[in-house]
Formats: sequence, structure tokens, C-alpha cells
Amino acid sequence: MTVSIFWAFYWSPKGNKIRLSIKSYWDTITGEKVVAFLKQILRLVRGHIVLVWDRHTIHRRVLVKEFIQSQKRLHVFEFPVAAPELNPAEYVWTQTKEYTAGTAPHNKYELQANVSAGISRTRISQKRLFACLHNSKIDWLH
Repeated sequence: MTVSIFWAFYWSPKGNKIRLSIKSYWDTITGEKVVAFLKQILRLVRGHIVLVWDRHTIHRRVLVKEFIQSQKRLHVFEFPVAAPELNPAEYVWTQTKEYTAGTAPHNKYELQANVSAGISRTRISQKRLFACLHNSKIDWLH
């Protein structure tokens, strides 16, 4: 069983409120799915968006690059290679793994429910979301 998840942190211009958007798939992520997620973020967030993501091959698909180039509000930067400690989403995973430790789902639906509950615990807590950002070593987030 594979679950693929898109994450997007976004916060208010004053930096006092954070939100986390998530989209999950049970199958392989395609360029079309990346574009659909970016469109969702563009609908949710007004103004310019600084997109910082890893160097995964899905982010380099021609369709994705063309879409990003067509969006003047999107400004893309990449994390350095092999630097998960910089990615705040890794800390959401850490919190989710902590929450789901000791569970033994019997099927993909139980797995999805456990992971969703763990993510929701982080998602609804400003304290946990800020911890994800502050634990990352990105200077401009602090």
C-alpha cells in the first residue's frame, strides 16, 4: 500500500497564523495531480506565493514547469539535495508517526484513518504547526 501526500504550509502576512493544506492519493502522483494541488493553493491564498519544495522528479515534469511559469503569483525555490531537516513537512511526518506508533491497521482504510487523525492533530494546533516551521533550519522562517 502506498499513500502519496502533498503538503502546503501557508501563513498570514504578519506570520501569526499558519494553515496546512493536504491532498492524499492512493496511487502514483502525476504532473496533473501536482498542477491540481497548485491550483487549489492558488484559490486558497491571495497574493504572491513562495513555493519551496524538494527536488522530487514529479516537481520537474514539463506540465508542472509550464504551469508554474504561467502563474505570476508563484515563486519557486528548491530545498538542497538530501536536506530533509530543512523541510517543515518532515516534522509533520514525525508528529504523525509518533501519533500512529503502536497502531496495527488491518486494511488501507484503517491506515488512512490513523494517518488522517495524526495529521489532523497537527493541523488543528497552531503550536504544533509553528513547531514544524521552527524545527526546520530555514533562516527566513524565523
